[in-house]
Amino acid sequence: MIRSLAELKAQAKKLGPRRCVVAAAADPVTLQALSAAQKEGIAKGVLCGPADKISQAVKKAGVSLDGFEIKDCSNEEAAIVAVEEVRSAGDFLLKGHLPTSSFLGAVLDKEKGLRTGRVLSHIAILEPASLGRLLLVSDGGMNITPDLVTKLDIINNAIEMAHSLGISEPKVALLAAVESVNPKMVETLAWAQITQMAARKQIAGALVDGPLALDLAVSEEAVKIKGVASDVAGKADVLIVHDIAVGNIFAKGLIYLGGAKACGIVAGAARPVVMLSRADDAETKLNSIALGAVASVV
Repeated sequence: MIRSLAELKAQAKKLGPRRCVVAAAADPVTLQALSAAQKEGIAKGVLCGPADKISQAVKKAGVSLDGFEIKDCSNEEAAIVAVEEVRSAGDFLLKGHLPTSSFLGAVLDKEKGLRTGRVLSHIAILEPASLGRLLLVSDGGMNITPDLVTKLDIINNAIEMAHSLGISEPKVALLAAVESVNPKMVETLAWAQITQMAARKQIAGALVDGPLALDLAVSEEAVKIKGVASDVAGKADVLIVHDIAVGNIFAKGLIYLGGAKACGIVAGAARPVVMLSRADDAETKLNSIALGAVASVV
């Protein structure tokens, strides 16, 4: 079981360099992150985009092209070329400098994309200093107000990611402001339905419970005080939120106010998808590429 981002990076190195295919690679920020991952033995880059612009970006980034493979194509074709490459001979996909809509359009193409029948969802992997283990939080980046069916896909994506991190039976907490079902709080109704589905073995590979307030999800002391009986409470590995706003604010709050280390990935496609944020620091970018490498090993 991987309990820290340092252990995640160590596992990525142990697996050996995975083939990372970059869509629209003429981006200094992305190239710096990938170069660092290549030096660490985590990934080897396949750069898709205009060769001349990639060379210019490499110089601007202050890195070397040594060890990189270039697939010369127009920037407009880069996402399609990258998806085709990762389908045939790649391990995971990395978004470079192109609109997110164009990138995801290629990923979700019905004929040549990476569709699996499951929705794509963002998973933040957080390492709060006070906890001593990793927390997976979803979905704060892809699905705005997911319905019940989409929530189930989000949960199953997160369970599979937890398995990739060596958590054989992850404990999944369905977060709300309270731990009781309140008809005026729609998220508690959805969580009660999903908890019942889990109890009937309709969700495999994890223990699932909710609604749970955050303190009950992660604090065993809170569980003792409130006297809640749950196999998940106090020991959650995965936190599922009701909508994108809650997930985004919660994850960024832990990072910017709580000092948590982090990385992230988009799950639900046939290959892991990494989308770096320009606001991410160098360590977060490297950790995200390491996560893509580890998640690519089935």
